[in-house]
Amino acid sequence: MFIATLLCNPAKPLVTGETVEALRNAWGGDAARWLDSGFAAEFDFAQIPGKRWQVWAGLQQLGIDLVVQPAENRQKKILLADMDSTMIDQECIDELADEAGVWAEVSGITARAMNGELDFEAALTERVALLRGLPEAVIAGVLADRISLAPGGPVLLATMKANGGYAALVSGGFTAFTGPIAARLGFDEHRANELLIADGQLTGKVAYPILGRQAKIDALVHIAARLGIPTSDVMAVGDGANDLGMLGRAGAGVALHAKPTVAAQCDIRINFGDLTALLYIQGYANADFAKP
Repeated sequence: MFIATLLCNPAKPLVTGETVEALRNAWGGDAARWLDSGFAAEFDFAQIPGKRWQVWAGLQQLGIDLVVQPAENRQKKILLADMDSTMIDQECIDELADEAGVWAEVSGITARAMNGELDFEAALTERVALLRGLPEAVIAGVLADRISLAPGGPVLLATMKANGGYAALVSGGFTAFTGPIAARLGFDEHRANELLIADGQLTGKVAYPILGRQAKIDALVHIAARLGIPTSDVMAVGDGANDLGMLGRAGAGVALHAKPTVAAQCDIRINFGDLTALLYIQGYANADFAKP
């Protein structure tokens, strides 16, 4: 059996009974279950139709995300999450670049790297070099004034942790940011790159080895093995090309507001919902959400 989940942006109820019933009838599904009235519903069905992605595209025009998964083993035991533009709204290196007066150059490289157009390690090295001489104290200011948590993140972490889940923040960004963000959201651990600092200033270099695409895959495998949990029980979420490896290896890989070239390679694509979508697609109803 399979489960189809329809969901939308929590700011505007777009999932109607008519839409859900039309799809349920077309796919020969069982009775619909409402996870959150107007925002999320699901139903079981026996066979994925050949026009699944055409249906998905049609619902996208209505502002609705459609996720199709096997009914078995939906509720995951590990959450592995990217940070920049996933658990937070910003790209930290771009915010540092703005402070250094090189935003246009750095942000352009960031966008191309996240879209898979550039080698991640080379692009990171090039961008960090442009930050040379930036005072270390700027990092705290960026964290305080420029960084905001992505909507739904605190509820996602609280709910998965309340149900026995383990959460790891795995970023191609920097430990100076993942540490505070992980602590604020309640992640059990975090992994990222280290900005090198000397005499209170960024040196323009990053410690090696650089945590990129393969390191995220390795983190998924190692954390699951350490906890004695199969990778099929991992939910991974990210938005960039360097996330594709872990998204493909996880039991459920979620492309969240991802770059088009990234989303096109993932079965689970969330373009309208926020991070609470990761709870709905696991079968949690709004009434099951834990308070952060």
